[in-house]
Formats: sequence, structure tokens, C-alpha cells
Amino acid sequence: MPYLGLIYLVVLVAALIDIITTDDAAVRGLPKFGWVLLVVMIPLVGALLWLAIGRPAADELPRRQHSGAASEFPEYDRPGRYIPADREADREFLQQLCDRAEQQRQAARDQRRATDRSDDTGRTSPS
Repeated sequence: MPYLGLIYLVVLVAALIDIITTDDAAVRGLPKFGWVLLVVMIPLVGALLWLAIGRPAADELPRRQHSGAASEFPEYDRPGRYIPADREADREFLQQLCDRAEQQRQAARDQRRATDRSDDTGRTSPS
């Protein structure tokens, strides 16, 4: 059983990271600080208690609703994407991203055309 210590350490670190990265409002049972103290003071028991009763349940996590209709910005519509509090500000931000991406594509096309033209004029025809 030489790997028991390593498994113990992985469970402890995983529980601490999970506690720290979990949203304060989603933590169950104790406040986050209480869970961190419990895991530090009683490592294995605290980590197992966190995993069993402290973590938010999967059905409590916010999820993006998919209506089946095409999104206005499908390239940014990904599972797990942040759900905005202000939908109008999010729409404006995504529109700015789309506009900037299109400007960059256009600049790349223009540069490619300019490069192609300079290559064509720089070549000499064989005599």
C-alpha cells in the first residue's frame, strides 16, 4: 500500500481546491471558511464530508437553457458558458466580438490580396 499516502494527499488537495473554487452561495452546510477549517483540522474526514454533504448538488448548478432555436451568436453558445445577469450587456459584448473578428478577417483578406498582387507584379515572364 505505498500509494495510500498519495491518494490521501490527492483527496485532500482536490477537496480544498473544490471548496475554494465553489461559489459562496452554492456551498451547503457550513460557510466556505468553515469547510476549509474542517478539511485542514480533520483532513480525511473533512474532505469526505465536503464531498458528501458540502458540495453543491448537480441539480443546483446554474445551467444554460437550450430552447432548440438558433442562438444570435452560436459561435459563443457553449455548454457551461457563463449565464449573464444583464442579457443586453452580454448581447452587446458578443456583438462587439463578432464585429472585431469580422474586421480582423477582412484585414487578413486584404493583406493576402496585397501580397498576391505584389508577387504577381514582381515575377518576370520568361522570354
